[in-house]
Amino acid sequence: MASFSAAIANLSSISPTQTSLYPRHRLFQSQCRPFFLSRSSHFLLKDLTLPRGRKTPDTVICASFTADVTSNVSLEEKLPPKGETWSVHKFGGTCVGTSQRIKNVAEIILKDDSERKLVIVSAMSKVTDMMYALIHKAQSRDESYISSLDAVLEKHSATAHDILEGDSLASFLSKLHNDISNLKAMLRAIYIAGHATESFTDFVVGHGELWSAQMLSLVIRKKGVDCKWMDTRDVIIVNPSGSNQVDPDYLESEQRLEKWYSLNPCKVIIATGFIASTPQNIPTTLKRDGSDFSAAIMGALFRACQVTIWTDVDGVYSADPRKVSEAVILKTLSYQEAWEMSYFGANVLHPRTIIPVMRYGIPIMIRNIFNLSAPGTKICHPSVNDNEDGQNLQNYVKGFATIDNLALINVEGTGMAGVPGTASAIFGAVKDVGANVIMISQASSEHSVCFAVPEKEVKAVAEALQSRFRQALDNGRLSQVAIIPNCSILAAVGQKMASTPGVSASLFNALAKANINVRAIAQGCSEYNITVVVKREDCIKALRAVHSRFYLSRTTISMGIIGPGLIGSTLLDQLRDQASILKEEFNIDLRVMGILGSKSMLLSDAGINLTRWRELREERGEAADLEKFVQHVHGNNFIPNTALVDCTADSVIAGYYYEWLRKGIHVVTPNKKANSGPLEQYLRLRALQRQSYTHYFYEATVGAGLPIVSTLRGLLETGDRILQIEGIFSGTLSYIFNNFKDGRAFSEVVAEAKEAGYTEPDPRDDLSGTDVARKVIILARESGLKLELSNIPVESLVPEPLQVCASAQEFMQELPKFDQVFTKKQEDSENAGEVLRYVGVVDVINRKGVVELRRYKKDHPFAQLSGSDNIIAFTTRRYKDQPLIVRGPGAGAQVTAGGIFSDILRLASYLGAPS
Repeated sequence: MASFSAAIANLSSISPTQTSLYPRHRLFQSQCRPFFLSRSSHFLLKDLTLPRGRKTPDTVICASFTADVTSNVSLEEKLPPKGETWSVHKFGGTCVGTSQRIKNVAEIILKDDSERKLVIVSAMSKVTDMMYALIHKAQSRDESYISSLDAVLEKHSATAHDILEGDSLASFLSKLHNDISNLKAMLRAIYIAGHATESFTDFVVGHGELWSAQMLSLVIRKKGVDCKWMDTRDVIIVNPSGSNQVDPDYLESEQRLEKWYSLNPCKVIIATGFIASTPQNIPTTLKRDGSDFSAAIMGALFRACQVTIWTDVDGVYSADPRKVSEAVILKTLSYQEAWEMSYFGANVLHPRTIIPVMRYGIPIMIRNIFNLSAPGTKICHPSVNDNEDGQNLQNYVKGFATIDNLALINVEGTGMAGVPGTASAIFGAVKDVGANVIMISQASSEHSVCFAVPEKEVKAVAEALQSRFRQALDNGRLSQVAIIPNCSILAAVGQKMASTPGVSASLFNALAKANINVRAIAQGCSEYNITVVVKREDCIKALRAVHSRFYLSRTTISMGIIGPGLIGSTLLDQLRDQASILKEEFNIDLRVMGILGSKSMLLSDAGINLTRWRELREERGEAADLEKFVQHVHGNNFIPNTALVDCTADSVIAGYYYEWLRKGIHVVTPNKKANSGPLEQYLRLRALQRQSYTHYFYEATVGAGLPIVSTLRGLLETGDRILQIEGIFSGTLSYIFNNFKDGRAFSEVVAEAKEAGYTEPDPRDDLSGTDVARKVIILARESGLKLELSNIPVESLVPEPLQVCASAQEFMQELPKFDQVFTKKQEDSENAGEVLRYVGVVDVINRKGVVELRRYKKDHPFAQLSGSDNIIAFTTRRYKDQPLIVRGPGAGAQVTAGGIFSDILRLASYLGAPS
């Protein structure tokens, strides 16, 4: 009992002059009279709960709380001018976090050419947290609250010494020390009681705003400006509205503003943010984002021309930049759009901040105090022709926001249909456990109601529903109360969505193409937002997918190039040369995020600079790791569409295609191994391709840059029937036999082809016919024949004795010994008026294929070739008498890379690029 009495004695001994910092709103002040409170008294110290076992004293010496703005004013009242002469600024804790930043704020205020200015300031950075920590430590009986309070004193004292001088400094420091003394006594009482009421807490934490407002006002006054500081607890009156919220009493606040201004007429007012009073003059706060709310309330009370919220970002982003690195700053938002984005977690403003200014059509500007050149974001009523934020769908979907850590609850049963009061009973049970419903979705059949709640509340909600509907569940009227955990909400927000067909279709199309499964959907008839529920692990990918669809290039693809050899490096150079044109003229954004070789790889988070990819690979390359490479290209960037381009001839790499396609990764390749390998592997790939939105393109596997596979598919898809496909599929062998004439030796022509780069390093790989056989089996399977590579007879041009040569060099040295064999065949064909051509044939009617050396008349299309051209003849039901011919270059790095590039652009077209 003695210790408690000592604490109270400390409180009651505070002198009137010690509280002069608060001229009207004081807990202990010169106008307060000591009096006796019974145990049922109604302010602050009445709720200091004593430790168990301690007896509350019969009487406690305290102080009454009287705000003198309600007393008569002897001076002639002067009503505050209202209207567009006023501009309102709000500076958050970061903006006034240091002495230099306070000076910067003063400069911004002085440069504002508005006739009258009202400035709302928060406590210095981290001070509010420090004040809450004081309360927590005191009621936890942690004596370190004393040293923590000293730290608060030191922070403000040091700041004051930096920015003030003379009488201003002395005056402020005197008041600061008095406040700290009073706070020390209050905290001691809390320490003894072990508890602090909400009112007491609000009073303590509000000191940070009082100190920063006073310091800023003194800095501005030092510049010779007519400036006063305002304790907004004298003006802003609020009523508790539940759920840790308050509602402003605008009529009473307006009257108190008139009283305050009659005593303090000026052109610059520095006012405290965050704090206010109840109608009983009890200190309170405006809760979360309170300083923004203060600025909006004061803007409405003064009917200001504009409210500017100064922060540390350039404006409102189209999505969270921490999740979408290419989120853009929005130039304008309507009040409703800002409201919706705030509700769904975007770092804009709290929805209640918008209400006061929306009433009077006062625009809000979001500006960056650290980047004054940035124009910021304007929140206002939308104009009729509001096209500032881009073109096309960008006008209609302004932004995207997400809420994580949610669970879906699905209440389902045939007994719900047409039964009045079911929804009321469901949400009544939810209300009883105090849970917050984030989203509701109900089928028109009334068979089920689905809603989202925070995951931490789902267990209590489920138990309440199980209890409430126990009888309905037991007798089968309700089939289940199901919980779907690990969910996130993605919301697309835009005021113009309501009048624009196709927005929802674009949204869901983007999600589908990114392989995102939507679990629930909600959309109001106003169409200000479309809300979808997705798996938590898919949330960021979904956000990136829809943002990419509406804000980036319509088709943005993250690409990984595997095999930067001759073909791969040529492709990279072609991408380098064409990338800017594709983006500017065709709205296709191709970004190479990784290049993987056999020994090293190069990764980039934003896209590799293709003008220097070779140097960068040398400088920053790391050990090759296929798994890490795929994860990086597919999972660690903001681009929803991923394509891996396999430029190798590696069967091991081809073995991963199925896994990649299942993950939603598109595959483009000239590698024949997957489609000409085991039939089962091919059929699995094609089935998966047909069942999903993931694409697999392999045009370059057959004709390099020629449209062979696409022509075949076009014929089949339009209902034609393939009878036979016959062609010269090897550019290398085409070159050899086009030049094997006029008495030249076969070995001489092969050496020439090798020197020109037409053959593989070991020419036997071409002469064996295996490559042609792979192309034949691919076309046979595309035509519907279920053949294995072993089913194709192949005539090898490698003399049997040379098949065992240890090296290509040995083979080339020995090949002249067999020139006579080939010369005999050439002479025989020449004498018959024919030419030799190495061909592959798919005989669809007889369901077989063959690769062999054939003779053709000199007037046959196959005899008309030159260089390394390929030629393929399609004999079909429509093209029976005159086969459909496709002819062109069939070998060389440029044309093969061009074929791959063409497939990449075909993929972009499938993903939505303009044709």
